[in-house]
Amino acid sequence: MPSLNESLDALASALPAGISLSPVEQAAIVMLSIGEEPAAAVLRCLSREELLELTQVMSRMSGIKVDSVKTALQHFFDDYREQSGLHGASRQYLKRSLDLALGSEIASSVLNNIYGDAIRPKVARLQWASPKWLADRIVREHVRMQAVFLSFLPAALAGSVIEALPVEGRDLVLINVARLTEIDPELLRELDELVERCLQSLGSQSATVEGVKQAAEILNRLPGDRQQMVELLRAHDPAVVSEIEVSMYDFFILSRQSEATLLRLIEAVPMDQWALALKGAEPAIRDAVLQTMPRRQAQGFEDAMRRSGPVPMSRVLQAREQIMAEVKSLVDAGEIEVQLFAEAVVE
Repeated sequence: MPSLNESLDALASALPAGISLSPVEQAAIVMLSIGEEPAAAVLRCLSREELLELTQVMSRMSGIKVDSVKTALQHFFDDYREQSGLHGASRQYLKRSLDLALGSEIASSVLNNIYGDAIRPKVARLQWASPKWLADRIVREHVRMQAVFLSFLPAALAGSVIEALPVEGRDLVLINVARLTEIDPELLRELDELVERCLQSLGSQSATVEGVKQAAEILNRLPGDRQQMVELLRAHDPAVVSEIEVSMYDFFILSRQSEATLLRLIEAVPMDQWALALKGAEPAIRDAVLQTMPRRQAQGFEDAMRRSGPVPMSRVLQAREQIMAEVKSLVDAGEIEVQLFAEAVVE
């Protein structure tokens, strides 16, 4: 069996030396280091959003410098030592103790208050269903049941489900959610039956395809006059083509542009807008932009980013959209050329 250092050496080669890793990147390195089965066990404990964020970062890591891996693993074990030691009593231990002290019925009520009732794990499995599919499952339920169902979902998913319900009833559903405090056992039994029906038919939900993204990927790889094809598509459906163009000019493509293209963009886009857009950006994008700047400018820019502190994600996304709109404008004007997909190159 290879030693830890040999295993780390086998992962070496992608992140530049000296690049600080975000917590998600460190988590991704740990996951890549522990093997498929332990990693799968960890992934099963994550929420949908956490799983997607982590696996997206993992998929983009083609290799990692040994020092970066050692740092990530050291942080992991340091955190583990801080968190380990005497843990609280298990649910099984508490159940046996409370059964003896209070009786089974009261014990179950107390445990439900501590841990959440038994229906939560079932509802958690529904977070992978599409909001429209979930809305179709509850649309004929009475408004009280709709509210209870939504109250057990993650807030982001619940909001999407409400958006997929008929407009005229959304206010009643939401006000009933707000009025919820305790849920009586009969209503919980009804909810359990509804969730069971959803789980039984979960496999029958229709497949979803990101058509706009796929069309953008195809257009990016289309030889010849790409813009001519875009205009032909615009004649059929201008709204959809606008979405396709946004997807074609994804912020991540900045990581693969030439130095000349990035220099022109740095000239065209104000520094404060770059400072917003690069907040939380993937290292490949951040590095590409910073390495194009003159060294003194890049150092001052990084200092300014650190001093600015946390920024709402909505402002970051808005800044990125504005930059990519400028990219498209410069492309349309013939001032720059951009590489829209990861194409093989030769020297």
